[in-house]
Amino acid sequence: MVLVDTSVLINFFRGRETNGVLLFKDLLSKSIPFGINYFIYQEILQGARNKKEFDLLHKYLSTQTFYHLRNGLKSYEDAAKIYFICRANGITVRSTMDVLIVQTVIENNLFLLHEDRDFSNIAMYVPSLKEYN
Repeated sequence: MVLVDTSVLINFFRGRETNGVLLFKDLLSKSIPFGINYFIYQEILQGARNKKEFDLLHKYLSTQTFYHLRNGLKSYEDAAKIYFICRANGITVRSTMDVLIVQTVIENNLFLLHEDRDFSNIAMYVPSLKEYN
């Protein structure tokens, strides 16, 4: 199972042929289970250019599988540890949402399909983050 990040979905929706989009299309053609989480859902919706696009994205995204953080407050503590580990190794993660996305991937034993260097940097220090590439 794969969590598809905002970075891939934006390129997919805009018709770009990036490496991540090609991997996503391959995933779709092979019927590999995938989904998103609430953070990705919010990021995509807040990027809508107008009400029509917002409504279209909402309609599509609300039909997808959603993965959740499973451990309440501990999930947020563990996400903060990811940020701390990265910072201790000289990596500044630019978005709190990114560590929450990583924590969702880890807790649900998923692979992460992304096109965001923050995730690649995190993966260098968090071996439980499995990238789909």
